[in-house]
Amino acid sequence: MATGLDISWIGALCGLALAIILILFKLAPTYSLILGAIVGAFIGGANFTETITILVSGTQSVQGTVIRIIAAGVFAGVMMESGAAETIAKFIVDKLGGTKAMLSLALATMIITAVGVFIPVAVLIVAPIALSVANKMGYSKIAVLVALSGGGKAGNIISPNPNTIAAAGGFELDVNQVMIGGLIPAIFGVVVTVILASLIKYKGTKVTDEEAEELEKANVSNLPALSKALITPIIAIVLLMISPIGSMLGMEVLTKLNIDSLFILPFAAVVGTLALGKKEKLLDYCTAGLNRMTPTILIIIGAGAIGGLITASDLPTQVVALVESSGISGTFLAPIAGTLMAAATASTSTGVILATGSFSEAILNTGVAPIAAAVMTHTGATVIDHLPHGTYFHVTRNAMNMSMADRMKVVGYESIVGLTMTIVAIILYGFIL
Repeated sequence: MATGLDISWIGALCGLALAIILILFKLAPTYSLILGAIVGAFIGGANFTETITILVSGTQSVQGTVIRIIAAGVFAGVMMESGAAETIAKFIVDKLGGTKAMLSLALATMIITAVGVFIPVAVLIVAPIALSVANKMGYSKIAVLVALSGGGKAGNIISPNPNTIAAAGGFELDVNQVMIGGLIPAIFGVVVTVILASLIKYKGTKVTDEEAEELEKANVSNLPALSKALITPIIAIVLLMISPIGSMLGMEVLTKLNIDSLFILPFAAVVGTLALGKKEKLLDYCTAGLNRMTPTILIIIGAGAIGGLITASDLPTQVVALVESSGISGTFLAPIAGTLMAAATASTSTGVILATGSFSEAILNTGVAPIAAAVMTHTGATVIDHLPHGTYFHVTRNAMNMSMADRMKVVGYESIVGLTMTIVAIILYGFIL
């Protein structure tokens, strides 16, 4: 994303700060990020022509990610609109319910997110089931949301979702490499989630009988059979794993296939739709999936613009110098970048885009391997990505019918889950592998 310009780090910081302030004041994130990039470029010393160069260079750098996310929209549309995701969630909760309720809820959200459903949508899908379980068992809404959100975070770092696509693209890796790389941190994340949720399961506001009755009335749907619901994700997972498995087994033919998620996810979606007997709905699923992806795509374009500003500035150099002067290992630059950028935008995918687009070169220059950098940046982005200036906070609050005070109580537990996955990733990829 090199522009050949020399922008002051002060301009980059001012631009980023302005973007955050505008987001907090409810201006559309895309406009906030682009305006921040423009103002920051001027403050940093760029003229009108140079500012346009920065914006174009930055937005061009994310186009590979954007086209993969558009392709993933077909997959997401089929999983969400056909009811396949809800079928899988209900099966998991039914099989592991009762005394293992927190585990079943966390696993259900983890798996739904892991097979390509956005984490807010995954929580929306599982929330009615979770509230019904909470009412029967006497559990609090806070504990149940910790289970859902923590499970979703764990699934989000091993899914073909926009954040994983962005992490892979930022370090020139295949999506499947980043998905596999996040598996061990994700397992630790879901374990910690279940422990935390179990410790506080009776603390806080309970689900009333009236709420439970309303859920029972609303929960009338014609869902597909589990055997059919699993076809789409199974095809996607098998095809995504062909190249890594071939590499592990030394099978050069499989390794060379290296089929991109751009082809795999739409193919799996089409085959899955046919298996569901919903071929007449395919165009509707595609449209619905694209509509769900559009806000993310627009935000990523804005993130690319401000990422172009940061890259054109000497801010990454200054950050690296600060890390080195403090005596902290350069290994920590990746998770720090992911954490700070995701906190600034209250979005995992936007945080990953900013972190990789702005700091990937600096991170790799510290000697960290691309896969290690991608996983540590990705997990770092889950630590504080759930703050109130983002949509995830409010979507999940509404899904659980919670007060603002109760929703704020969940934030700390969510951060513990994200921090756990980040620490595991740092230990695993920064010091062991």
